[in-house]
Amino acid sequence: MKIDKKIIKELTDYLNEFDLTEIEYTEKDTKIKVSKSKISTSNQITTSPIIKSSEKSVSDNTQKIISGIQITSPIIGTAYHAPEPGAKRFVEVGKKIKKGDTVMIVEAMKTMNHVPSTADGVVKEICVEDGHPVEFGQTIIILE
Repeated sequence: MKIDKKIIKELTDYLNEFDLTEIEYTEKDTKIKVSKSKISTSNQITTSPIIKSSEKSVSDNTQKIISGIQITSPIIGTAYHAPEPGAKRFVEVGKKIKKGDTVMIVEAMKTMNHVPSTADGVVKEICVEDGHPVEFGQTIIILE
């Protein structure tokens, strides 16, 4: 099976252009899936093409180790750093928080879901921008 790098490049460009996390292309017995994950320690974006056909599967899985306690999104939706526009943010980098404190709101289907901290710690990094989409299980905050 010959891998068409041009298609992978084009799909990767679509990911960036439309701010997607995953895109899939299928033609006959070939399926190409390209996804990206934001690596919070260095703010790099990596793409991992996954190519499947009826016979073979090729996967390039690059991951980096993130140090600290990760707080992840419990649902898919839009992340907000404050309870309303212009209000004080729930957390800031360097702020000490306790388990159960609200760190962010994830809005899904017009419902505002408060995301609690799963541990005590100091906010090391906020991994998602205000008003941007988040996926289930995506790291939104890293604690020290």
